[in-house]
Order: sequence, then structure tokens, then C-alpha cells
Amino acid sequence: MNSIDEHIAKDQSEIAAAKAAGDEAKVRHLEEELKSLEEYKAHHPDEQRDPNSLEVYCDLNPEAPECRVYDD
Repeated sequence: MNSIDEHIAKDQSEIAAAKAAGDEAKVRHLEEELKSLEEYKAHHPDEQRDPNSLEVYCDLNPEAPECRVYDD
């Protein structure tokens, strides 16, 4: 994906396809991903690039050990 908006649109279309196919597990996974992407976009309204999963996770969970940044 080139932008977060493209990623959101892709997830929305995949959710519709998964619902049509009756794949509830995939629907739940994609809905959770979509929710996280929309929250990330709300926190970073000027950013257009598609964030990776670690960036999204750390934005939503800054206190997580994986997200800590140490200065030398």
C-alpha cells in the first residue's frame, strides 16, 4: 500500500468479500485491523503513508516493552 487511505479502502472491500463468503474469522481480523488503522489515522491526520503493524501497535500501546525507546 502506498497510503493509509488505500489500506483502509482495501480492508473495507476485503471485509465485504469475507462476509459474503461467510468467513467470520477473517471478518473479525480485518475489522480489528481496520479499527487500529482508523485510530492511527486519527492520531496522525497529516501523515499519508501506510504505517507498518509495529507503528500502529506502538501508537495504540506506547507503554508496551516493544515500543520503548532508550537514549544512550
